[in-house]
Amino acid sequence: MSECTHDCSSCGESCGERTTPMDLHAPCNELSSVGKVIAVVSGKGGVGKSTVTCSLAAAMARLGKKTAVLDADITGPSVPTAFGIHEHAVGSELGIYPAVSKGGVALMSLNLLTENETDPVIWRGPVIAGTVKQFWTDVIWGDVDYMFVDMPPGTGDVPLTVFQSLPVDGVIVVTSPQDLVSMIVTKAVKMAEMMNIPILGLVENYSYFKCPDCGGEHALFGESKVEQVAAGLGLKVLAKLPIDPALAAACDEGRVEEYQPNPMAGVAEALVAGRV
Repeated sequence: MSECTHDCSSCGESCGERTTPMDLHAPCNELSSVGKVIAVVSGKGGVGKSTVTCSLAAAMARLGKKTAVLDADITGPSVPTAFGIHEHAVGSELGIYPAVSKGGVALMSLNLLTENETDPVIWRGPVIAGTVKQFWTDVIWGDVDYMFVDMPPGTGDVPLTVFQSLPVDGVIVVTSPQDLVSMIVTKAVKMAEMMNIPILGLVENYSYFKCPDCGGEHALFGESKVEQVAAGLGLKVLAKLPIDPALAAACDEGRVEEYQPNPMAGVAEALVAGRV
């Protein structure tokens, strides 16, 4: 065994001195009080995770809850665009102030800090992970009932940083009805379990397309397997969302809060009621 550096986040050894994720949680800004922290994760990209996150946050705000979104997808930040926010965040000696949407959702994303929204982020993993941690420690979130963390896909540096640095109360896994779903979902679930983070359930996006002419539902990406996968992992299916071009357009145009019916309204209500 090499000499201990006392940095358990970068060490794979199992020893008596090892700290747990709870011991590593970083304090949030002293002017912030955050209630529930829920991470929205996916095992792979392209499943509409950010749309699910933004819809869930918008639904929670409509229920009268003080809501925030921490955009941890540093290299692909899309949260501000969905809420129609394009100005820069501002700060003071006390910290950084999040942007606030028309519906009252507090947001922090790298797109609010770069000179141009289209500037690429060409950083190595540790720098990206450090930035995500600063979104928690340096941002003046104020009073928040529910914070949703929009995670990058996979099980790399950023998810590890979030699970270790933030007091995550639960994880929602977003997936799609494709053949690899079982393996991909299982990887994400196992990571959360290894970090002792409860998995609240699964959301299947792009589950079906409802024909506007005949009203029939068509499984464009194949028949859903999410029920079987959830049963095998002992998890709940929180929602099965359709392919909805109108919702995609609303996100592109910064109108995610206006879109109705909100596909994640039922999940938001279940969270508030303690059913998940």
